[in-house]
Amino acid sequence: MQLEAAIQNTINEWLNGNYDQQTKEEIQKLIDSEASTELVDAFYRSLEFGTGGLRGIMGAGSNRINKYTIGTATQGLSNYLLKKYPGEKIKVAIAHDSRNQSDFFARITADVFSANGIQVYFFKELRPTPELSFAIRQLGCRSGVMLTASHNPKEYNGYKAYGADGGQFTSPDDTMVMDEVAKIKSIDEVKFERNDQLIELIGEEIDTLYLDKITELSVSPEAIARQKDLKIVYSPIHGTGITLVPKALAQFGFTNLTLVEEQSTPDGNFPTVVYPNPEEKEAMTLALNKAKEIDADLVLATDPDADRVGIAVKNNDGEFVLLNGNQTGSILINYLLTAWQEKGKLDGSQYIVKTVVTTNLVEEIAKAKNVECFNTLTGFKHIGHLITSLQGKRTFIGGGEESYGYLIGELVRDKDAVISCAFIAEMTAFYKDKGSSLYNAMLDMFVTYGLYKEELVSLTKKGKSGAEEIKAMMEKFRNNPPLVLGGSKVKTLKDYELGIETNLDTQEKTKLDFPKSDVLQFITEDGSIVSARPSGTEPKIKFYCSVNAPLADKSQFKTVDTALGAKIKSLMEDLQA
Repeated sequence: MQLEAAIQNTINEWLNGNYDQQTKEEIQKLIDSEASTELVDAFYRSLEFGTGGLRGIMGAGSNRINKYTIGTATQGLSNYLLKKYPGEKIKVAIAHDSRNQSDFFARITADVFSANGIQVYFFKELRPTPELSFAIRQLGCRSGVMLTASHNPKEYNGYKAYGADGGQFTSPDDTMVMDEVAKIKSIDEVKFERNDQLIELIGEEIDTLYLDKITELSVSPEAIARQKDLKIVYSPIHGTGITLVPKALAQFGFTNLTLVEEQSTPDGNFPTVVYPNPEEKEAMTLALNKAKEIDADLVLATDPDADRVGIAVKNNDGEFVLLNGNQTGSILINYLLTAWQEKGKLDGSQYIVKTVVTTNLVEEIAKAKNVECFNTLTGFKHIGHLITSLQGKRTFIGGGEESYGYLIGELVRDKDAVISCAFIAEMTAFYKDKGSSLYNAMLDMFVTYGLYKEELVSLTKKGKSGAEEIKAMMEKFRNNPPLVLGGSKVKTLKDYELGIETNLDTQEKTKLDFPKSDVLQFITEDGSIVSARPSGTEPKIKFYCSVNAPLADKSQFKTVDTALGAKIKSLMEDLQA
């Protein structure tokens, strides 16, 4: 089979270089089977170390997750740390999730760090991503690595790299790390010789500290005490949440937790689901069945590395309904600000944060409570960075993004499903204590602030051709923005890549005060918003649609909701995506 010269050269390097025999045999098998598409995809580029680290399919090849791509990433990160903190005894923390080979890749990461003279705190068993973020700050580390591919299918694994504040790297450090990784041209530059003396195992002592500090954040302990037997169903979807979520709920005071047993054992094959993602209805099926069986008040499910949480509540017809990330995030912020207000704790120094593609309902709630709401680019690292920059000056109450990731308090710098599960249970108790339910609290919120409805439409475009197709789509939207969406004139185009907001009526341009990011936002005269963004971690282009309308009364919810759903469909048709 005839391959491009550059691809063939990379294959030859792997076949003749300092790689283990098993890897070479795996490559040879691909060549012999003439699986040209698979072979090209494994070698057409080096797996990109992006701003969040690495994510990809496991296997042999430069564009795959394996010992060598993980080793190269860690060597580059080590080189960055040694340059950034010269003469200092550098410490890092490492954790991993339940994915196949995550523990192996964690050990490779520890080997390379220690071989570079860097002190490693190594979680001896699987742990949630947010606990790693907590440990970095608690132990005075300069960096940390989490081996996870979050909610991707079982074929994937990944590598999240963190800075000294416990957040994923932001500008300019993200670029500096990427540059160091890119400089490594040969596997011979990677130091794999483990130094055991520089590796210290950690575990339960960090758990205890983390759980104690989470519990201190509780705003409504009296409501929990009165509603402690609230029926909660929880599924960790075969992931790390099982290590801490039940303990956090117990420590908050909840006594009636039912686990989804079939999904409670960590397993990288995720045998009961297609995608281990609480955003997917299918992944929640077993939890919903259990909830119906015991007539639960609340359903919680976390993804494999326990940084995202999906929830279900009972509606007024007695059926369990899944809430999307925008709905959960809005109710959570509404609860937190209401509870803080009731306690007389709002003094003007507090703030909340959301991303530009997250519902504007959050902003409306904050405005009504006189609490400042900041917007950041997509990606929780931007929220974490903002919290760090305001630390000691302002008080962060909570924040989140539409993709089921939330944070309450300043303990960590990443989305945290452990903290979120505890607070979602707390707010359920708070509203039940007032004779309401989480579902009715949501409807009351919509009556007060307007019914906001959001949908995410994702188009998957795999491989090299898919990446080119996504790029062409973004160029088309950038150069020829739609004039009408959902029957309403497009009045504003925000281009976060160029950093420019354009009034499409007057062509007047103003500067956007954000770092560069490949996001386009179309805003119509009637307040509808469509944001287009290529995914940074998956072969997808994502369209975030947001529409809203007044809701005069709770009884009209279904009618208005249906009308807004039709409007979103019309937006996407006009976009011709």
